Amino acid sequence: MASQVTFIGAGNMAGAIIGGMIDSGYPRDAITATSPNDEMLAPMREKYGIHTATDNAAAVAEADVVVLAVKPQIMQDVCAGMRDAIQARKPLIVSVAAGLPAETLEAWLGGELAVVRCMPNTPSLVGAGAAGLYANAKVSDTQRDLATELLEAVGLVEWVDDEGLLEAVTAVSGSAPAYFFLMFEAMEEAGVSLGLPADTARRLAMQTAFGAARMAMDSDKTPGELKRNVMSPGGTTERAISHLEDAGMRRIVAEAMDACAARAREMADELGKH
Repeated sequence: MASQVTFIGAGNMAGAIIGGMIDSGYPRDAITATSPNDEMLAPMREKYGIHTATDNAAAVAEADVVVLAVKPQIMQDVCAGMRDAIQARKPLIVSVAAGLPAETLEAWLGGELAVVRCMPNTPSLVGAGAAGLYANAKVSDTQRDLATELLEAVGLVEWVDDEGLLEAVTAVSGSAPAYFFLMFEAMEEAGVSLGLPADTARRLAMQTAFGAARMAMDSDKTPGELKRNVMSPGGTTERAISHLEDAGMRRIVAEAMDACAARAREMADELGKH
């Protein structure tokens, strides 16, 4: 029998994970989503055929897994409203809320709980996500496998042993889709300046990024080796790469990621003190 999974929150990320679970064969009748607004739940019922509820406490009463998928700013109030029901059931808690430490979530829910924190990213909405997961000491191997199953429904899953490394995950994958979108913008603008129509430059840049990622994931070569394979001595690619290197691209990327991770730590401190 499949574990009963209740999603607290019915937004885009919850919908993405639910859709991925169902596409992977997870039984619809083992999934529940909640929201105080039934208008948000109606599309979930119609699209996925899952259970829905407006009462969080009632929805978690029989849950084996509770996925916290509400905004961090309202999480404390949401947890307070279902603390007693969570304590009575002791389910696995999986949080996809950014910045809230596992210890804080556990305390808000009454303590002595297995908690998994997940840092997903927006490509999860199209089944191509990348997520970093951290488990507290109370998470069993079976629960860890279950959390992996849930998040693998929408992409790649990587576990970290140190919760502090989730800030690094934020910098490497959580915020990183925007880095590539910026690159697409820059390449489109440069393509236009070279004479291409904007839509042509955009499609070429996006397809090339998709192809490069596919090659890198399917190859046993490192990105550095793949890069060198494209660079003929004295050729066009070598000229472009040399310009990027001379302009300090590696330093710029490193500084941007450091800034991202620093802000993630600041947000965790701010939310943890809330």
